[in-house]
Amino acid sequence: MPYDPLMVKPMREELTSVGFIELKTAGDVDEAMKKSGTALVMINSVCGCAAGMARPGVTLAVKHKYAPDHLFTVFAGQDMEATARMREYIKGQPPSSPSIALMRDGELIGFMPRHHIEGAMPETIAQALTTAFDKVCAPSEPAA
Repeated sequence: MPYDPLMVKPMREELTSVGFIELKTAGDVDEAMKKSGTALVMINSVCGCAAGMARPGVTLAVKHKYAPDHLFTVFAGQDMEATARMREYIKGQPPSSPSIALMRDGELIGFMPRHHIEGAMPETIAQALTTAFDKVCAPSEPAA
């Protein structure tokens, strides 16, 4: 049974307030994954590590000078269909909530599962993400 929408509203707004787009259906996920470029996807959750570590970490990270082209989120325990579909795109990784995926053209290129989030400071999560952003989101140098 899904969580009460009123209970998760502030947890959703923590991400949408910094530009994340909520994907609430499988169709939303499929459309989002068709977009070209890079995307950061957070599988949101009601747990303490989402509240104290993951959401604050991604909030810090997306303020970096280089960031993914798209920011998406699904809410595990609330948007069941969307979460299940997103997990199909996160190939080779077991289900994990919360978790953070970096995608390029709908393909997984980086993943931070719950066990890397638990116990980490938000700044540590942000640093790991911004390091990845520098590698995959920064403009490429023109050939000489």
